[in-house]
Amino acid sequence: MFSLDVILPTFNRATLLPKTLDSLMAATIPAGLAITVYVIDNNSKDKTPEVVRDYQKRFPIPLRYVFETQQGLSAALNAGIRAGTGDIVAMINDDEEIDRRWYEVIEEFGNSPYDFAGGPYQPNWEVEKPDWISKEAGGIVGWVDAGDTRQEYGPQFNGILMGGNVVIRRRVLDQVGLYDVTLGRTDKGLAGFEDEHMYRRLLAAGLRGIYLPELIIYHFIPAKRMTRKYHRQWCWGLGNSMAVLNRLQRPAGPLLFGLPRWQFRHAAIGLMRALKGLFGLESAQAAFQGELRVWTLAGFMYAKLFHKR
Repeated sequence: MFSLDVILPTFNRATLLPKTLDSLMAATIPAGLAITVYVIDNNSKDKTPEVVRDYQKRFPIPLRYVFETQQGLSAALNAGIRAGTGDIVAMINDDEEIDRRWYEVIEEFGNSPYDFAGGPYQPNWEVEKPDWISKEAGGIVGWVDAGDTRQEYGPQFNGILMGGNVVIRRRVLDQVGLYDVTLGRTDKGLAGFEDEHMYRRLLAAGLRGIYLPELIIYHFIPAKRMTRKYHRQWCWGLGNSMAVLNRLQRPAGPLLFGLPRWQFRHAAIGLMRALKGLFGLESAQAAFQGELRVWTLAGFMYAKLFHKR
């Protein structure tokens, strides 16, 4: 018998939150799993408290409301982790719906030798996906799928543990610590890297993780994320976060301006692809992906030079 805490941070998404809560109600609950859901309200100004109160009246498992005043995804996650006592902690976002087998897969994980697990984000597009959005840049909109095969996380795995669909044993969080509040999305921007920072710490501690293709969430992707402006802003924020992360953890390998030299080669190749696209020598999709590499590097250099915290 395991106890599970589901941590659900939310910020001004009272219209989307019911779909997430409905999916948590509809999923099959195994007999060997005692589940408590924690909704972490991160200073919402909409009707989030009323939505949660309404669901508390009819939720089949305990549903707790926690208000967290410190703004930011990492602070909200930490508040949820502190509020619970479950053997296993699972984290999802307020624009996601869990698969009906999600709890069952977590119960299976509980009986495994692994310390943490993650799974795919299947896209739920609000409008038809533009052709220029490729799976290569799926992480920008929240489209992440590493295939149908179970794989151990580590150097041989081309991916990281993603915070919108993650399962970690509580003893592991007691060992490595909580999320770093200097990283992660806030109401001020699209910064991130709290996931990668946690992932690096888990691997550095010698802990074992597994990617479970059956641990599925369905991620709502609004039309506003399917714009070139949003992609540029996201990559700029990614570069900002990389600068912060590099202050916390020195990257491996040769560096240039504090950034791995391969990152500059990566951006230079991207710039060439973008320029070729202007002359019709590269597909629109490939040219834009090249441009985004440049935005990421520009965001990094800006934060490196001007953000001293």
